[in-house]
Amino acid sequence: MAVETMDDLFLETLKDIYYAEKQILKALPGMVKKAQTPKLKKMLEVHRGETLGQVERLEQVFELLDEKPRGKKCDAIEGIIKEAKEHMSEIEDEIVRDAGIITSAQAVEHYEICRYGTLVSWAELLGHTKAARLLGQTLKEEKNADALLSGLAESVVNQHAKMREAA
Repeated sequence: MAVETMDDLFLETLKDIYYAEKQILKALPGMVKKAQTPKLKKMLEVHRGETLGQVERLEQVFELLDEKPRGKKCDAIEGIIKEAKEHMSEIEDEIVRDAGIITSAQAVEHYEICRYGTLVSWAELLGHTKAARLLGQTLKEEKNADALLSGLAESVVNQHAKMREAA
């Protein structure tokens, strides 16, 4: 599709994040399986549930625009997920791997925060008030997930990984 207007750009970006969310849903079970820290496992499981809700909200936004929900390949999220899989397969120490999983999960969150922040702004600009509200709810969840991951990394996982190095 040729992007000629802000409405076109908004729709194309929705397709991008819709694809990304679907790929994230596929990747999260593998991250849960590889994670060793119980709190990290739980966070990833909770976020999978949130991601399902985020996909549903995106589908509602598509409906508000009278568009069929469909994704557009997102090379950025594919690269982030590929890197996460490499971390999980290359890092042997379980706690160090958890630190790698957290950084990979945060890379995903930062990408999503960027996209959703932009989409909220554009939705408001374009007069899509209900879409802005739905997208804003997801943006809050993504920021919260990022903060929780940072807290876990800083308070537990990174310190334990560093202690392994000293041993």
